[in-house]
Amino acid sequence: MSDQAPDQLKAPATPSVSDVSNDLRAVRLLRLQELRAQGQDPFLNNWTQSHTSKQAIAMWVEGEELGPEVSVAGRIIVSRDMGKSSFIKILDRDGIIQIYVKKDAVGDEAYAAFKKLDLGDIIGAVGPIFKTKTGEITVRAREYRLVSKALRPLPEKWHGLTDSEQIYRQRYLDLIVNQESRERFQMRSRIIQAIREYLWSREFVEVEGPVLQGIAGGAAARPFITHFNALSCDFYLRIALELHLKRMLVGSFDRVFEIGRVFRNEGLSRRHNPEFTMLEVYQAYSDYRGMMMLIHDLVQYICRTALGGKTSIPRPEGGEIELAGKWREVKYKDLVIEATGDANWFTRSREEKLAACAKLGIEVNPTHPDFAITQDVFEKLIEPKLIQPTFVTHIPRELCPLAKLTPGDSTTLDVFELCINGQEIAPAYSEQNDPQVQREQFEKQVGDDIQKMDEDFLTALEHGMPPAGGMGVGIDRLVILLTGASNIRDTILFPSLRPEENVKVKSPKEE
Repeated sequence: MSDQAPDQLKAPATPSVSDVSNDLRAVRLLRLQELRAQGQDPFLNNWTQSHTSKQAIAMWVEGEELGPEVSVAGRIIVSRDMGKSSFIKILDRDGIIQIYVKKDAVGDEAYAAFKKLDLGDIIGAVGPIFKTKTGEITVRAREYRLVSKALRPLPEKWHGLTDSEQIYRQRYLDLIVNQESRERFQMRSRIIQAIREYLWSREFVEVEGPVLQGIAGGAAARPFITHFNALSCDFYLRIALELHLKRMLVGSFDRVFEIGRVFRNEGLSRRHNPEFTMLEVYQAYSDYRGMMMLIHDLVQYICRTALGGKTSIPRPEGGEIELAGKWREVKYKDLVIEATGDANWFTRSREEKLAACAKLGIEVNPTHPDFAITQDVFEKLIEPKLIQPTFVTHIPRELCPLAKLTPGDSTTLDVFELCINGQEIAPAYSEQNDPQVQREQFEKQVGDDIQKMDEDFLTALEHGMPPAGGMGVGIDRLVILLTGASNIRDTILFPSLRPEENVKVKSPKEE
């Protein structure tokens, strides 16, 4: 069993395999044609799978000669021919199990057909389990069937799939041949399951807001634009989940969350994909400190359940991140003063700050307003060094129009940004519920482009929204952190890619 051509095919009036021996797909197509000519169906409607690989292996009782009979199914990934018998390994959703196929057990005709199977073919097998001399739990097949014929070969066995472009474009192959990748996406599923379990246990209600929106609100980001033919107007793919979830608070749903896709028409990088997954959660009669406890306890729950109790996460760059215990809390202004070495930074003029940035080697846009210059200092000098979990609190008021001002300090907001491993994982606010203040903040944000204001949301606020804490969590970034991935594309099954016909023309941001 291999991708090498057999000496002869029985199907009449067809090219010989030797004519196409350099084209592995053509060889497989000829084998397919032979199977059909013999009246066999190489693509079954179904197969009764009684056990997965993991479940079958767990059935073995030490000391017995033969274990119970099982029916397994999966893709052939390894084959070893021993003449009148063969060992193969198949991959299913739980992992790998070995199957022993013997000519005497399945019959001459079936065994001859078995030897014409290819790596990548999906088969089903029925038989008792036993332990080989090397100690491997194996299915002794008394019957097998080809369930689905693979017409293309798998990537080379020992080198797997290593080209990043092919990995992202043909993720299905990556999942077959790269165990690390397969385990990462299984972990992603468990993480999302744990998030839901935790929030459900605290009486949060999961809701779904619209993906297509008449106004792109809830964040400062460039949207994707589409045309709604039935309504004869342009709509936007949502850039945040926030404003519709807050409408739920107005509607007396006091604890709500959504896990959903968000779309921002911005650059591609190791940490950003234009289509990504967000968790947003809102709790009435709470504030940013309530969210601080929520995210800490949520991550601990994920560690206990999805990660099997592991709280120390290795970094690809070296060292570990410790998620257990109390997390550091520090004010934004204190971090900036410490990084710049200037206790008077926040009273300096804009020109003085620009000059200080030049001395510090921080590249900033000279047209940026005062607060944006400071934010450049934070993003380029401070945030990359926040490796252990850190709550950065009381950010400048200009950075978020949707949060409450800090009592006693009108220049900052009751906000935290949770930074871990040099990037923001979760921002959270004491949510603004004063409709007049919210209108003023929106007006400052949109400037003359007043049509970008969400008047319906402001109308909802005027009906009364309870005080609340709100938080967003980037699911992809959280998965990067918890799985040790080095690129956001490694955590998204099918990341955004340039169409294949244009793949040679890459923008600098994609490099």
